[in-house]
Amino acid sequence: MFDNLEDRFGEVIKKIRGRGTMTEANIKDAVRDVRLSLLEADVHFSVVKDFVKQVKTRALGKEVQASLSPGQDFVRIVSDELTKVMGERAVQLDLRQKPPIVLLMMGLQGSGKTTTCGKLALKLKAEGRQPLLVPADIQRPAAIEQLKTIAGQVGVDVYDTVPQMPVPKIAEEARAQADRQGHDVIIVDTAGRLAIDLELMDELRTTKEALTPQYSLLVVDAMTGQDAVNVASEFKAQIGIDGVVMTKLDGDARGGAALSVRKVTGAPIYFAGIGEKMDAIEVFHPDRVAQRILGMGDVMGLIEKTQQAYDEKKAKKMAKKFKRAEFTLEDFKEQMQMIRQMGDMKSLMGMIPGMSQAMKKMGANSPDPDQELKRIEAMINSMTPYERLNPDVLNGSRRKRVAGGSGTSVADVNAFLKRFKEARKMMKKLSKMGPGGLKGLMRGMGGMGPGNPFGGGPGNPFGGGGGRPQ
Repeated sequence: MFDNLEDRFGEVIKKIRGRGTMTEANIKDAVRDVRLSLLEADVHFSVVKDFVKQVKTRALGKEVQASLSPGQDFVRIVSDELTKVMGERAVQLDLRQKPPIVLLMMGLQGSGKTTTCGKLALKLKAEGRQPLLVPADIQRPAAIEQLKTIAGQVGVDVYDTVPQMPVPKIAEEARAQADRQGHDVIIVDTAGRLAIDLELMDELRTTKEALTPQYSLLVVDAMTGQDAVNVASEFKAQIGIDGVVMTKLDGDARGGAALSVRKVTGAPIYFAGIGEKMDAIEVFHPDRVAQRILGMGDVMGLIEKTQQAYDEKKAKKMAKKFKRAEFTLEDFKEQMQMIRQMGDMKSLMGMIPGMSQAMKKMGANSPDPDQELKRIEAMINSMTPYERLNPDVLNGSRRKRVAGGSGTSVADVNAFLKRFKEARKMMKKLSKMGPGGLKGLMRGMGGMGPGNPFGGGPGNPFGGGGGRPQ
């Protein structure tokens, strides 16, 4: 996410931190570099202009000049202003209103609108809500069928829209179904086009009037940069929007849309799509995004993800196994699968302060973390149940068979087993250290539990113990 912008800001920060004092001249140089970085990231020119003005005013004032660490204070100012540009704080849907609460989802074709409806339904379902999905793109039978399929995938009810059905009738019957079945949230997927046109706007106005939604949310593709901002501005002017859902944020190397939409339209970003899986949607946190852009990681985001995957009973069971040195390859496989449920490893590692830059420095020599985990899982799957429970029995001939079955080499199998044994010894020592040992490690990871893959180098589940957030 925002790799290009992060690299450019990294260069600016490196220059600033290398200076013992901050003069007006080098502050102006730094501000110029920041301006160029934002323009290259496809940030809207008006946003860049206001942003640079604010940073320059604050940096040239007493705030930096009187500081003992002017470089750090300049970075803090940039972080503050980035956060302000994106909305200062995360915004939440107010679901305490009288049900059913209607969420009207709008957007152009290709923005990921229909899929986002399903993702949002799954997220609300996980939070204890009872969402109902409603296809309201009456011109496209394929869109209706797509939403019905997605509803089945995420396990929520869907209104049985018939093509060419009048929108007022859909609204009336969907509300009746929600009342009858106890749905407290109605998520409506509306019509989309390849571009904004008169027909689309008229249809959306009719839909909005019929449904009287509490929230009209516009879904935009982050990777389209200023085009996303232009689309948001047009929808805001013609239909009215309460907020934005930004899709494909994980694939956006520039960040122009995310840094421009709120400032240009005044509409907050409620959610961000961060992957293809149906659970890959999260609340948009401006402060966390600003930290990631400045190479500071996102520790809070990482902790939240580990807490979601954390199973206290299993963690206690694993802790006992570590203490007795009974942790097996089967146990490790189980822990590894739990980690993979949290999302792709590159994204998770990007949340660790400094890890993103470390991986970039390794360049082509840096292994793909997800591929590494898949290779290790293939090795474990190629072992017999007895070998997984008793890894010490893996002699030369057995390792050769495992290598052949997993598409790896004997050297790969040897290296993995060596790291596994070293890690098992280390975790046994940690388990004997009381509150400062395994429990402390678990607290530091927000309750990750044993099997923490974040130690050591990128992609190495048993790296040399570095790189753990504490």
